[in-house]
Amino acid sequence: MAHHQSPPTQKYTDYRKELLELKVSGDNAAVKRATYELSLMEKSCFIELNGIVHHYHDSGPKDAAQTVLLIHGWDCWWMWWHHVIKDLNDRGIRTIAYDMRGHGWSDSDPKNHYHIDFFAHDLNELVIKLGLEKFHIAAFSFGPFVALDYARVHPELIRSMTFFNFGYLHNSEFIKNIASGTITFVFNNLLRKLTWWLPAYMFARLVLAKNTVMLHDILIGFKSLGLCAPEAIDQTTRQITSFEITESVPAMVAAVDIPILFVAGEGDSIMTSENTKILKEYARKGLYVCVPECGHLITVELPETASELILRHVEACS
Repeated sequence: MAHHQSPPTQKYTDYRKELLELKVSGDNAAVKRATYELSLMEKSCFIELNGIVHHYHDSGPKDAAQTVLLIHGWDCWWMWWHHVIKDLNDRGIRTIAYDMRGHGWSDSDPKNHYHIDFFAHDLNELVIKLGLEKFHIAAFSFGPFVALDYARVHPELIRSMTFFNFGYLHNSEFIKNIASGTITFVFNNLLRKLTWWLPAYMFARLVLAKNTVMLHDILIGFKSLGLCAPEAIDQTTRQITSFEITESVPAMVAAVDIPILFVAGEGDSIMTSENTKILKEYARKGLYVCVPECGHLITVELPETASELILRHVEACS
């Protein structure tokens, strides 16, 4: 289906300019990183969804038998999937990884609408404008909320879903009142204002990850902090810690008759493997895999494992 391509966003333009400067910096590591990311940017596209220009990365064979749509997590962007994208493309699978509104290279919403249903409406328009039919979804952390909200309305288009680090959310008045404010403060008032990647990495290494991550992936993660709208952090945090959302997740999972693979990191302290296993039991066609020695950031901690799990599930459901 033909659709009108939008001009690149300013965030994309600024990022590309930075990479071009790094490419001539003389620093071998920086040159290598810049060259690689600039090659990725060749597959970047821009499209208006519900009045907001979104970025998406479309790679792999256009006539591929299988397409996997990749949905990033909370305070993340499409680049968290870059290893997975290469692995799946090398196996003949088309991948489409997009940035949600207010994230990555997508524009922020001038009206500051960052609720799950808005993200799902954007996903729906992306699918329509790209003319996608019978595709697979892989999502991590916050991404499955969006995938489930979309699947509730359009289950006929989805062959399978793979969810990383997503589980049943225990809630209480204490968690609702304390967690949302604390998380928002840490990310918006502390981490986002850092100018050096090391403190942010130490936080992630101590709290989120169980594996040492390559410097390039650390920088990709660090960049996502500055590219995400503060209002998006605040609103999505309030949503996922609200009783309305936490109590509805099991019903959302049970409502879809789609094969769902739930992948948990054994050492994930955010979405524990036990809670992921609990949520899997609500699925009509649920599978569960626990990855040992893995935290909350599987796509950069153990990307080959993530790719292989997606691939197996895609092949089993095709």
